[in-house]
Amino acid sequence: MENIRPIRTEEDYDWAIAEVTKYFENEPVVGTPDADRFVMLTDLIEAYEDKHYPIEALDPISLIADYIERTGKKQAALAEIIGSRSRASEIMNRKRALNVAQVFAISRAWKLPAAELVKPYHLDVDERERVETQKGPRQAGL
Repeated sequence: MENIRPIRTEEDYDWAIAEVTKYFENEPVVGTPDADRFVMLTDLIEAYEDKHYPIEALDPISLIADYIERTGKKQAALAEIIGSRSRASEIMNRKRALNVAQVFAISRAWKLPAAELVKPYHLDVDERERVETQKGPRQAGL
């Protein structure tokens, strides 16, 4: 492979980006040495970026919000899937956690990975709710 080298520094990274950019202007034909060089450069760039600029995975609510935004849907579409506008609002506002049935329904309807939807995430509960949850049903007067 002509002029391929590991990416160890920011200068190497800048060089690789400049090299791969040329191929966007003049796309190589699949199966040619230039196409192979393009693939190798993009693989090197990806490995360097994964190591030096990792992107944190979205939590379940951020994943749903991202999907809604990318597809031009509204929160009402989520409400249709889970069967309740108020539940959809509580979920998206992090007041209520997704349950297994909701995860299954969202995953099936929108083809989002269930494994990503069941990951733990932060809920925003007010102080009164937090205290009542810590006390348990009897002490909270329930």
